[in-house]
Amino acid sequence: MSHPTVTVKIREALTYAQGRAATLGRTQQLEIGTDLFIRIAPGGRRFLLFSLDGEPERSAAEAIAAALGLKRPEYGWHQGETLRSLTVIEEGAQIVAETPGPADRED
Repeated sequence: MSHPTVTVKIREALTYAQGRAATLGRTQQLEIGTDLFIRIAPGGRRFLLFSLDGEPERSAAEAIAAALGLKRPEYGWHQGETLRSLTVIEEGAQIVAETPGPADRED
């Protein structure tokens, strides 16, 4: 039996992931376009926007920051070993440590 296709608005997916990041204290990653990804940090007030081939556009980061309700977001760049990511941090946002997941915990 085939299940019906469900369309989810990108704004709903982003705010859902933001809520999970805040509630679970775990980074949430979404593929939000062709070769465009977002990693929402624990706490839900910071995110990285990246592409596997190239760099993300600042206009995309601004639209996402608005959709997530970030107040006075600050934009910057992070150069990793292989990717250059656009960073967005709400002014005054606290850095929240990642909560260990079930596989990360010692028995």
